[in-house]
Amino acid sequence: MRPPLTAIGLMSGTSLDGVDAALITTDGVRVFHHGPSLTVPYDTALRARLRDILDRAASLSADDAYLLDAEQALTDVHTQAVQAVRAKAENTPVDVIGLHGQTILHAPGRTWQIGNASRLSAATNLPVIHDFRTADVQAGGEGAPLAPLYHAALLHGHPTPAAVLNIGGVANLTLMTRYGDVLACDTGPGNALLDDWMFRHTGQPCDFSGACAAQGTVDTDRLSALLAHDFFRKPPPKSLDRLSFHQALEQISALSVEDGAATLTAFTAAAIASTPLPEQPLHWFVCGGGRHNPTLMLMLAERLSGTVQPVETLGWDGDALEAECFGFLAVRSLRGLPLSLPATTGVPYPLPGGRLTCGGISPAGRRL
Repeated sequence: MRPPLTAIGLMSGTSLDGVDAALITTDGVRVFHHGPSLTVPYDTALRARLRDILDRAASLSADDAYLLDAEQALTDVHTQAVQAVRAKAENTPVDVIGLHGQTILHAPGRTWQIGNASRLSAATNLPVIHDFRTADVQAGGEGAPLAPLYHAALLHGHPTPAAVLNIGGVANLTLMTRYGDVLACDTGPGNALLDDWMFRHTGQPCDFSGACAAQGTVDTDRLSALLAHDFFRKPPPKSLDRLSFHQALEQISALSVEDGAATLTAFTAAAIASTPLPEQPLHWFVCGGGRHNPTLMLMLAERLSGTVQPVETLGWDGDALEAECFGFLAVRSLRGLPLSLPATTGVPYPLPGGRLTCGGISPAGRRL
C-alpha cells in the first residue's frame, strides 16, 4: 500500500464567489486528515469579467486576449489561496495541488475550465494536477459530476441508502445504495438562477438567508412549465452547464422580485425531488452554498422523503468539501485510480484522468 499524500484542493464554482482551498491527507481511497480550509473571494471586477466570459464562452477562442488576461488574474487568486492555506497549516509539507479551475462552458461533448496550471506551479513550487474532466468527456462521459468518489469515501460506514446533495451554482447528488453502489448526476439548477435573478433585480449577489424567497409565493404554473424541460426526463447519469436553464429567467420575468425568488428556489428543490433514483435515500446530507438558505432547506424537507440535514451533522465542513474533493482526486490521478465511473458520468468504464504539470518529486521529498 502506497503512503498517503498531502494535497491542497482548489475549487472555483459556478456561483462565482471565489476560490475555495482545503488541505487533505489521503491515499486516494481513504481520508486520513482534514486540514485547514478557506475562501479567497473574487473582487467585483474579476467577478464581472468572469460573468461576461461565461455569457459568451461558446464564441471565444482559447487564445482570446481578454480571456487570457482574466485567466491570469484568476490564477493569481488561486495562488493566494494556496499560500493562505499553507500559512494556516503552519507550512505542513504539501505534495501536490489539485486545480479544478473555473468552468466557463460545459455541454455534451465539450468541457472547458480556465486556470493556468503552469503559472500556479511556478508560483507555488508544487506539482499541479489539473484538467480533470477532459478524459471523461473524450471517452463519451458527461464529465460531471466528479465529487461522487470522494462523497463515497466519506460516506463509508454510515447508514445507507444515503445521498450527498451539493447545491452550488448547479445542484448534483451522489447516492450510495444499501448495497454500496454509487450513482450520481446533476439534478438541475442550484443557486445560479436565483443569484442571477437577485443580481438583475436588486444588485445583490444572492438571496441572503433565503429572505426574499420567504416573502414571495411560488407560481405553480410557471414552476410546472420549468419542470417540463427534457433534462428532467433523462435518467442519471447526466450533467448541466450553469447556463442550461438561463431561459427560466425570461419565463418568470413578469413576477415580482419576491415571487420570482420563491419560484426559482422551488425549482431547485422540485428538480432534486424529481430525480429518478433506484431507491430513495433515508438521509440527505447537504453541502454547498444552498445549505445556508433556510427557505431552500425547508422546501427540500417538504419534498424529500428522507431526513434533510447539512453535512456538518456528520462532522464534515460543507464549505470545504468541493475543494477537499479535488485534493482527493489529485492523489487518485497520481496513483492512476479512476476519477469517474459508468454510474457517475456515463463513461463506458472506470476512467483515470487529470494531467500533471511540473515535477515528479514533491517538496516533502516523497516520490509522487
